[in-house]
Amino acid sequence: MDLYEHQAKELFGRHGIPIPPGRVAATPEEAKAVAAELGVPVVIKAQVKTGGRGKAGGIKAAAGPASAEEEAAGVLGMDIKGHLVRTVLVEAATVPFEEYYAAFLVDRAQGGFLAMVSAQGGMEIEELAETDPDAIVRLPIDPVTGVDADTARLLAAKAGLPDAAAPVLERLWQVMIEEDALLVEVNPLICTTDQRIVALDGKVTLDDAAAFRHSWAYTEASAGLEEQARAKGLNYVKLDGRVGVIGNGAGLVMSTLDVVAGAGAAPANFLDIGGGASAQVMADGLEIILADPDVRSVLVNVFGGITTCDAVANGIVTALELLGERGLARPIVVRLDGNNAEVGRRILSDARHPVVRQVSTMDGAAETAARLAAGV
Repeated sequence: MDLYEHQAKELFGRHGIPIPPGRVAATPEEAKAVAAELGVPVVIKAQVKTGGRGKAGGIKAAAGPASAEEEAAGVLGMDIKGHLVRTVLVEAATVPFEEYYAAFLVDRAQGGFLAMVSAQGGMEIEELAETDPDAIVRLPIDPVTGVDADTARLLAAKAGLPDAAAPVLERLWQVMIEEDALLVEVNPLICTTDQRIVALDGKVTLDDAAAFRHSWAYTEASAGLEEQARAKGLNYVKLDGRVGVIGNGAGLVMSTLDVVAGAGAAPANFLDIGGGASAQVMADGLEIILADPDVRSVLVNVFGGITTCDAVANGIVTALELLGERGLARPIVVRLDGNNAEVGRRILSDARHPVVRQVSTMDGAAETAARLAAGV
């Protein structure tokens, strides 16, 4: 489970990690009110689960309440890499003297944890990792011993961070372990002009399998959709994009997600209907996907095998009849290949459903779905 920045900072605050004061706003008027409460210049930060917000124009400075209202109006509703901005974090502006990078993550290849710390943080950290990898200190962390005060001081010293950063690194490790996180990242972790260490941003991925041990209050609409899908026997995972994806077989669905991303769009979900693509299964799948307000188009990518393409096509036609008006909500791109593909395509052509578009190749179908999701 990926957290929004404001949720990550809530965790940081509980563990004693310094963060700027701020609050979430869902409307420009709320942003104005928060800025008035803070009584200082603020920063309006788009709350989306993706990077590159600054370059996309999703982070704006505001000198006061009126400016905060105006800037929030411009940020709310933005599309940042396929993520719709529904809320903003209105946060007291904090001037950095220096910017650093710090992260703890699960290192699956080594069966342990990895610390990554650099004296160079900010928006270009990905470029830094490619052009000057030695600028990022990487230290394997023993799962048994973890990060104590000595290890934190070693990390800070090796990366060129001030001594004052060591306690913050130790507390970030506490977040990683005590909250059952897979990733805890701060970029930038800053030293202010008055020599305070502050987490100016935050990214946290929690381990869903550990949810039974916690009282996380991060349930979203996606959780409801996943529960509904499980009740219908569907393998569904909510993602953050605009293109809904249905396929038969986990491998094919994963490939489809990659192709959608390659077409310049972000997939809205993973949905594997399995081998039995009956009319009811297809209807259930489409119902789940069309209930997601983020979805702007749907891509059905099926390779006929034991379940033939004509059976899938009949399933789609029947599913759209079962869904009625709900089936007209968004365009549906269908790519059929494999056993009885020609028959299946003919069935869909004869049905002449207004929202269905057929494309013969996976790349072409993904490109079409991406264009439709973008309103082109």
